Amino acid sequence: MNMVSHGFDDVDKATFRSGMSRLGSAVNVVTTRHDGKRYGFTASAVCSVSDTPATLLVCINRASSCFHAFENASRFCVNTLMPGQEDISNLFGGKTRADDRFALGDWREGLTGVPVLADASVSFECEFTNAVDEATHRILFGRVIGIRENEERATLLYCMRRYLSG
Repeated sequence: MNMVSHGFDDVDKATFRSGMSRLGSAVNVVTTRHDGKRYGFTASAVCSVSDTPATLLVCINRASSCFHAFENASRFCVNTLMPGQEDISNLFGGKTRADDRFALGDWREGLTGVPVLADASVSFECEFTNAVDEATHRILFGRVIGIRENEERATLLYCMRRYLSG
């Protein structure tokens, strides 16, 4: 789809980021396995696409240190964190080496071999179906092939640059 310009200037980066900080979202750690190694990153840009077939999307920055793993992966898992797992979010969201990101949490091998957080609020194992590049990010589409839910059902939220329990 092509957008027609009406002479408006782009919104500056700081204003956009400030506005987006008010758009609260669940905190997720997205994981994969590539060449025998585990990779993952923290993501708030995750959403449902369709329930027939069950499909979701995840956005990853193409400058991310683990982008190459997701670019070449055929499967990934979206692990939605629970309150009390802020340290896991921070570990996967920082500059920590890929090997060291899995030091916290009870990580297990999922149906497809990707890392699944055993005590996540919910985990969606996905088979990669499509990708679209937009600006600095790549949108990864995945057909959901497995779901694990925690009975507690609490979800860690992020809004206004801080964690909230939901």
